[in-house]
Amino acid sequence: MGFNTRITELLNIDYPVIQGGLAHLAYADLAAAVSNAGGLGQITAMSLENEDQLRDEIKKVRQMTDKPFGVNFAIGQQRRPFENMVAVAREEKVPAITVTGGNPKPVLDMVEGTGIKKLVLVAAKRQAEKAEELGADAVMVVGHEGGGHLGRDDIGTFVLTPQVVDAVSIPVVASGGISDGRGLMAALALGAEGIEMGTRFIATKECIHAHETYKKALVEADEKSTVVIKRTLGAPARALKNSWTDEILELEKDQPGYEKLKSYISGTANKRYIYDGETDEGFGWAGQVAARIQDVPSVQELFDRMIEEAKSISSRWDQLS
Repeated sequence: MGFNTRITELLNIDYPVIQGGLAHLAYADLAAAVSNAGGLGQITAMSLENEDQLRDEIKKVRQMTDKPFGVNFAIGQQRRPFENMVAVAREEKVPAITVTGGNPKPVLDMVEGTGIKKLVLVAAKRQAEKAEELGADAVMVVGHEGGGHLGRDDIGTFVLTPQVVDAVSIPVVASGGISDGRGLMAALALGAEGIEMGTRFIATKECIHAHETYKKALVEADEKSTVVIKRTLGAPARALKNSWTDEILELEKDQPGYEKLKSYISGTANKRYIYDGETDEGFGWAGQVAARIQDVPSVQELFDRMIEEAKSISSRWDQLS
């Protein structure tokens, strides 16, 4: 079975699998491992403090792999300029960028004509149509099952993916609720030409910045182990359920506004959990697919299992014809 899709051709990768941006976690070790395994690994740009750090991280990836990789720009929740960071990606001629949150136009305009492949994460059909209009080479569509920041309409991946596929002519990547070969084949059956996975890649050996307590929580999670916070701010996001998120949800009952919530939802609170393992003093992003995670393999082991499972499913499909 081949895995040739417009996404593999666009990104020059072996398998149509993209690693999510993963704030504060997606750095050189993980990105290079995913790219070496045949997917597209990514660096998270806006979790870095400055342009020099991003340039260093890009150089590290290139020392660890000669395969294509991407740089993610999560601009929606940022309260600082991103233009200088995009300029670094452009100067370094990175193979691909992805844009999540906010209006992608300024980022897309900055790399137009450079040969850098441009992908935009969307959570609605209209957003996908707009991204195509703005010049995106592909869209990644995230359903309500996903981890981290989501769309406001609570639409699941199984419904949203074919809606977007039918609405745009550029390739579509499915995201949210995907962790294995079954998810890959389901996405392809829905008309997508690739998948993006975030939560599943946190629970890998090469995600070295994630605390073992965080990974353990993912392995032990079930389908009810995540909650959506920040709805009252118009920026819903899914995290592992714990006493910290319970407190956030309790506060949100009174529509407190950003100022009263900011210490609870800050990057600092996120890092206390994901870096230091302080599970009662912070939060960790995770999708519902955490229920499907039972171990912490290497990235290569994860890819090997995914592809074997996908090929097995393809063989079964052949028997139906």
